[in-house]
Amino acid sequence: MRVIAGLWLLLTVYAAHCGDIPHKRINDIRLASGDDKSGYESQGYQTDSLSLEYRRGSSADLYTLAKTQQLGLPTPPQPTQNPVDAQKIALGRKLFFDRRLSRNQTMSCAMCHIPEQGFTNNELLRPVGFQGRGLKRNAPTILNVAYSETLFADARENTLEQQVWSPFLAANEMNNPSVGSVIESIKRYEDYDMLFENAFGKGPDMLNVGQALAQYERSLIAANSKFDRWHYGEQENALSGLEKQGYQLFVGKAGCAACHRINKNYALFTDELLHNTGVGFRDSMLKDTPAVSVQLAPGVSVEVDRSVLTTVGDEKPNDVGRYEVTLDPNDRWKYKTPSLRNVDLTAPYMHTGEFLSLEQVIEFYNQGGHENELLSPLIRALNLSQQEKSALVAFLKSLTGSNVKGLVADAFAAPIGDAPARDRPDKNRSSKKQK
Repeated sequence: MRVIAGLWLLLTVYAAHCGDIPHKRINDIRLASGDDKSGYESQGYQTDSLSLEYRRGSSADLYTLAKTQQLGLPTPPQPTQNPVDAQKIALGRKLFFDRRLSRNQTMSCAMCHIPEQGFTNNELLRPVGFQGRGLKRNAPTILNVAYSETLFADARENTLEQQVWSPFLAANEMNNPSVGSVIESIKRYEDYDMLFENAFGKGPDMLNVGQALAQYERSLIAANSKFDRWHYGEQENALSGLEKQGYQLFVGKAGCAACHRINKNYALFTDELLHNTGVGFRDSMLKDTPAVSVQLAPGVSVEVDRSVLTTVGDEKPNDVGRYEVTLDPNDRWKYKTPSLRNVDLTAPYMHTGEFLSLEQVIEFYNQGGHENELLSPLIRALNLSQQEKSALVAFLKSLTGSNVKGLVADAFAAPIGDAPARDRPDKNRSSKKQK
């Protein structure tokens, strides 16, 4: 089962790069579950992977997107040490999808951050990395990551330029032995020569590889949602009555906005802080989690222990959250508040990936999280009715950005590494363009 899941993930991401189609087909791209059922034994079978005909795309103007304020968000950040540049964005986009940059040339950033799955991974609680090794935490979405003040669930990094090196070097992700080995790998591929020269005026190094990837990730901005058009655009009919009720619960009775903040002129839906909700405590300290149903094939399901489902290769290490960064006992099981923008596309939820639906998330909070000595005082039983829970779900589904399909189409059109390598890195190549 676990091998099949890993192979299927490889095939679905590889299939994302099948060429260009006219821009008018962007609206045909489907997000989340659904595929062509013809020939299936069971018409009820569902997958989060798309048919090949829908895995074609057309390039977007990411440069303009990275500089333009969208309804509901602040002006995009413009780091003075890495200002927005179209050629750097294009280079970072190529690096993001290039599987040649892992140690065995099979893993790319996009293997965990799958475009049509909300730039995360809907099909596994925790992604599968190098040689089938399970990762420690659920893959976060990188949509709107440009606005993040800190990165990773434990907030251990504070810039995208630095963050990108973690997956490159992690033993269970891309498994490169050193920074230098990544740089030398890039130098082996001729298709990168002029891209680095044009973008940076020199070949690849630790700084500009991080800058290029950060530029692409900062261009993945998605807002102007139904909520934004109603709340900030004053379009009264943009939300339904149920969605409006959900908003009132979100900022009122349920108290969600205490952590997932909505400001006067924009909403990032996060306070950028870390909290103990009980999820990390339960995952770390209690091992008697219930079995879950796993679909192996159309019409074929089995019940398996959750620990088996979430462990591929090595056993999942214990996870005590922010404590691993600060070594402060009071930081045990604290994790960063994620943004809720585009949350309907980014299941499974929590850093453990243990909740498969928004309904499960709301039920967890409705019961007051999971009690432990360091539980955040913001967590309490909500006593929501079933109708109120449905309204909250409806509101959360209204937070999907209007341009997500365009970003997915652009990702489908991205180049993927397929040029052969040189026999060895040419360390003597000029750092200047040849005249």
